[in-house]
Amino acid sequence: MIDASGVMKSFGKRTILRGIDLTVETGETMVIIGGSGCGKSTFLKCVIGLHAPDSGTIVVDGTDITKLKTEAEIANYRRRFGYLFQEGALFDSLTVEENICFGLKYLTDVPTSKYRQIASDSLALVGLKDVEDFKPSELSGGMKKRVALARAIAAQPQYILYDEPTTGLDPIMSDVINDLILDLQKQLKVTAIVVTHDMKSAYKVGSRIAMFHEGRVLQVGTPDEIKNTADPHVRQFVEGLSQGPIKMKLKEFEADEAHDGARRGKA
Repeated sequence: MIDASGVMKSFGKRTILRGIDLTVETGETMVIIGGSGCGKSTFLKCVIGLHAPDSGTIVVDGTDITKLKTEAEIANYRRRFGYLFQEGALFDSLTVEENICFGLKYLTDVPTSKYRQIASDSLALVGLKDVEDFKPSELSGGMKKRVALARAIAAQPQYILYDEPTTGLDPIMSDVINDLILDLQKQLKVTAIVVTHDMKSAYKVGSRIAMFHEGRVLQVGTPDEIKNTADPHVRQFVEGLSQGPIKMKLKEFEADEAHDGARRGKA
């Protein structure tokens, strides 16, 4: 279980998270939706320990991660997680096998003699084979995303965090990724958090969906409850309407996008 209570996070004078309260039950896939700059990715990075909340608590399996102080404690905690970055974040100079096994050097005691088999097994789980010796530049966008997902599961994590898993993919490949998320949840019995703007994906993979707005949680519900919500903010977002209570001027949108990009670059 992941239990976040009153989580706040600021960068300089800009407050991103304004008191997030969210519980992710063991074995479920929690989808987080919301506009750009509302704190979705920042919350993921707080959960995995890349950002330390300014206040509040995040308790994972009984451990309050805000109280972890040493690098060793944080590294040991992160071993529980796989993380799929928005752009994949593959190392261009490494082969597919080397990318997948990169974290095994630091997260596990697995001997290097087993790396090849682990890479092959992980690739099989995401529907790829015979690409271990390819470089990322030789792969399509969808294949890169699947290799990044294979890397996320190589160390057999208890939790997988997905940051915009279908961004930049065509509709068919997006649905392939959605099916993979569902298959991995069933096969590996992992608990997952998925950050996405893609409502088709959200409805398909989510056990529950949480709507973030201005650094707070507006509503949490099943896909059907979110589809039929009475909250005007949530309805405007899920239906993709320009008119409604969520107002964002173009300059504000551009500033949020630039800020999100800067945070991702630092991470």
